[in-house]
Amino acid sequence: MEKIAIYPGSFDPLTNGHMDIIERGVKLFDHLIVAVLVNAEKNPLFTLEERMVLIGKSISHIPNASVISFTGLTVSYARQRGASFILRGLRAVSDYEYELQLANTNLHLDPEIETVLMMTSKEYSFLSSSVVKGAARLGGNVSGLVPQPVLEALRSKFSQV
Repeated sequence: MEKIAIYPGSFDPLTNGHMDIIERGVKLFDHLIVAVLVNAEKNPLFTLEERMVLIGKSISHIPNASVISFTGLTVSYARQRGASFILRGLRAVSDYEYELQLANTNLHLDPEIETVLMMTSKEYSFLSSSVVKGAARLGGNVSGLVPQPVLEALRSKFSQV
């Protein structure tokens, strides 16, 4: 049976920390779906379409990864896609409590779908999309923190301000 996992998130924007989880995650699964959550409660910097394009460009070198958007419950989407796993990244101990809560809730909602928590590499343990957006908004150099397509999009977005 094919091992399919989804890696859900808002990815606004995709960072090298996310890429670290994706590039290591594809070694564990036959197919990894980067699932961009449509969250009406958030006011994203990049539109859903922009995020999908940026992720697509950033993972184009990974043959067993794809990107798609979804709404609703993560476990429902995983079931719909035939995924048996949800991949989540952990940056620091502070993420653990929240991720444990999500994993246990998802397990309650669908006992057939396992959550796999993966520690991000230490060089990205400080990195978040919020930090990247804040630094880029103020003119900081975020190269090395995001994939090249995202870097170009951030420069374009903030040069218009």
